Amino acid sequence: MYCSKCGAKNNDEGRFCTACGVPLAVASAAPGPAEPFRETQPMPAPHYAGFWYRALALLIDFAISTVMAIVIAVPLGFATGTLLSGSASYFEIRNLGEGMGNLVGVLVNWLYFTLCESSPWQATLGKKVLGLKVTDVNGSRIGFGRANARYWSKLFSIFTLLIGYLMAAFTQRKQALHDMIAGTLVVRKAA
Repeated sequence: MYCSKCGAKNNDEGRFCTACGVPLAVASAAPGPAEPFRETQPMPAPHYAGFWYRALALLIDFAISTVMAIVIAVPLGFATGTLLSGSASYFEIRNLGEGMGNLVGVLVNWLYFTLCESSPWQATLGKKVLGLKVTDVNGSRIGFGRANARYWSKLFSIFTLLIGYLMAAFTQRKQALHDMIAGTLVVRKAA
């Protein structure tokens, strides 16, 4: 056996080159028998969720997330108003309450959509009720990072006067603008 580094001739049983000390390549055993041919069925094409399914799921999800935000924001607003009632004017308390309510609404929506879509369910409650799930373009579950990108990319769908959402009615894979940005699909679950 010859060393691949220095070319010195070595004993066939040796593990290291006697000239330079580099480990010698060990001859691998003969490969085992080949696996028998198995005919595999091609993966069925995903059934993409259409615009109206997605719109209905979004309405359900907004109803759920609004209730969740109210359940959190109202007690928080009362507590803040009570704490500040002696030191701030009515308008200051109202403005602070509105700001806190908006912040709670954004946080609840963000966490609801991002955590649900990256969970083993791969869907928010609205999508789950309608038999939809969010996947990457290969049909795999998305992680928190991609779900987060999908959520914040919805701003582009909104800022295009909702045309980003309407794109789901016309694209081949029924993707909205935020799906294209995040590399996601919304598909109907196989029955």
